[in-house]
Amino acid sequence: MNIRNTTAKERMLKKIRQALLQKRENPYADFEDSPLYKDEAEPLDVTFARELVRASGNFVYCDGEISVVENLILLAEELKLKKMYAWEPGIQQLLAAYGFPVYINPHQFETAEVGITACEALIARNGSVLLANAEAAGRRLSAYPPIHIVIGKASQLVMDFKHGFKKVQDKFGQEMPSMLTAVTGPSSTAEIESKLVSGGVGTKQLYVFLVEDRF
Repeated sequence: MNIRNTTAKERMLKKIRQALLQKRENPYADFEDSPLYKDEAEPLDVTFARELVRASGNFVYCDGEISVVENLILLAEELKLKKMYAWEPGIQQLLAAYGFPVYINPHQFETAEVGITACEALIARNGSVLLANAEAAGRRLSAYPPIHIVIGKASQLVMDFKHGFKKVQDKFGQEMPSMLTAVTGPSSTAEIESKLVSGGVGTKQLYVFLVEDRF
């Protein structure tokens, strides 16, 4: 036995035990509020767009509801989409007001090429979308159709998840949804032949239509 190595190991373990026994306040209490980068001063929508694209998502800025419909038409024409599904009444009403056709029958869901949903918050720090199962679509639309389109509002932009959770809490109060889902880019499978495959299972493309409502 190597006494020198054993002694060194014991000293190391002793330090670890002492550190675990000491109760310390969180040294990074303000981590989530800290800037992403030094001299960070860009607006939340710019940060969100950058991080969403970095996560292989697609960002579409819309200056109003008409712009949403116009961009949906352009996307449908570009990708030759026909079976677009919207479950939530708010999304259905928005699109119906401009005559944009979507499927709404639950029996048509399994054949949907696109799922269109709202969201609870848009997390700028990592380009994530926060969904709640309190909405009619729940998790279903974000998980199954090959393309997921999220219609979010600029006023739903927050920096971190804790701010997103606060938005959900303020909205639902005591009737909190039983499940929250964070979507960051298209789905990714486990490694296949030592490679990470994006969109192999579930949603293959994620689009976030950011609707300006701050002015």
